[in-house]
Amino acid sequence: MAEKQGKQNLLPTIFVVLGATGDLMRRKLTPGLFHLYKTGHLPSLFQVIGFSKDAYTQESFREMVAGIVKEKVRGADPAGIEQFRRFFVYQQGLFEENEGYQNMATFLGQKDGEWKVCANKLFYIAASPQFYETIFRKLASSGLTKPCSPEEGWTRVIVEKPFGKDLQTAQKLDELLGKLFREEQIYRIDHYLGKETVQNILAFRFSNSFLDPAWNRDGIERIHIQLWEKEEIGDRGGFYDGIGALRDVGQSHVLQLLALFCMGNPGTFEADQVRKKRAAILRSLKIWKGQEVEGQTLRGQYEGYLLEKGVDQNSKTETYFRIQTRIEGKLWEGVPIILESGKAMPEDRVEVTVTFRHPIPCLCPADRHYQNVLRYRVEPKEGIRISFLVKKPGPAMILEEKDFIFDYKEAFGEEQIADAYERLLLSVIRGDQTLFVSTEEIMAEWEFVDPIVRAWQNNLVPLQRYRKNTMSLPLG
Repeated sequence: MAEKQGKQNLLPTIFVVLGATGDLMRRKLTPGLFHLYKTGHLPSLFQVIGFSKDAYTQESFREMVAGIVKEKVRGADPAGIEQFRRFFVYQQGLFEENEGYQNMATFLGQKDGEWKVCANKLFYIAASPQFYETIFRKLASSGLTKPCSPEEGWTRVIVEKPFGKDLQTAQKLDELLGKLFREEQIYRIDHYLGKETVQNILAFRFSNSFLDPAWNRDGIERIHIQLWEKEEIGDRGGFYDGIGALRDVGQSHVLQLLALFCMGNPGTFEADQVRKKRAAILRSLKIWKGQEVEGQTLRGQYEGYLLEKGVDQNSKTETYFRIQTRIEGKLWEGVPIILESGKAMPEDRVEVTVTFRHPIPCLCPADRHYQNVLRYRVEPKEGIRISFLVKKPGPAMILEEKDFIFDYKEAFGEEQIADAYERLLLSVIRGDQTLFVSTEEIMAEWEFVDPIVRAWQNNLVPLQRYRKNTMSLPLG
């Protein structure tokens, strides 16, 4: 399979970025593409077309690209940057006008003629979600996303989250995508799935046989998923205030972590089976409605949020949430799962804590209730920590708790842990949808989140205030 993907990777490819002068291009796409170039993962015939309304020339756009690499990529060599920037061309245009798409079609045709082959084409939507429908329709009506033939020149459309702002808008967006493109053409990005430590969850769970017998309601007492961010909302106030923490990261990142930790064995690492298993566990989530939400959720807003730029003075938007849920079905019956995320937290921490049940009988200290605890750290300090009992050296049988620790960077070296976007871009080029969210997953996530959001909007759960960089809420 790897050899096949390697050969596919050599096919001529054109990468179109719609919204190429925005933040995503600067922070993620350009550095990710540069790393792929330096590691030999880009085709020898490769072109990036930047599309935006901004008044760049081709040379000034290339200068922008070179500047990004110098700023974001440590140790980037000048010769490599010079060679890399030549991949980039620029086209000015408006998302809502046909002319820009027609000019792009002309350029793509010329490039196919120059290369004497129908090139693969990737269309990355790096624009604000408000433009999604317009861009999708224009790409489809212009014929840009039609492959040359079944045998050559595939086309793929890459869409950033958010995928709607509730179930209704997600269904509308998905219906539109389904009319315009085939499912195998659509790559919906949740960048958390591209993180090395998130991908490792599958290997950790299903390639280590000692875990499997205890990975169910009989062996596990509870699961706690935390996504803490120390930073505040920054300059995202205009966007964030209309969304909130639950819809910003809960509906996507947090629920994807839940799916990976609780899904059944897919039997293979192939995309179809992995995505089916993720979707199945998300569909099994208990959906809280109405008054049920009051007893199972907590929401908060950090002090000073109302003073942030772009935030309504009377905003009731949550910057923190804590939800207790469960998965229906025999495998996980009775196991509470806690989902938690917030801004202005005491530290940056993305971690899943799995607490195992107290064994009976237990050869453990008589004065304490001992439980093994697994802490899976996604970031920072990526690694796995498992607590266990050992005999303390000496004549007496005295047990002491110690940790088994696996540190990702210590084991493999920091340079081997690729950025999430670098890995996602490579997966798109290779046609591997494992790291991308399916329609089924998105709909199941919104079906879980929507009733909670509605209950909060009706103030069934009071909004509490908390001090920045502290955890002053009553966590129960």
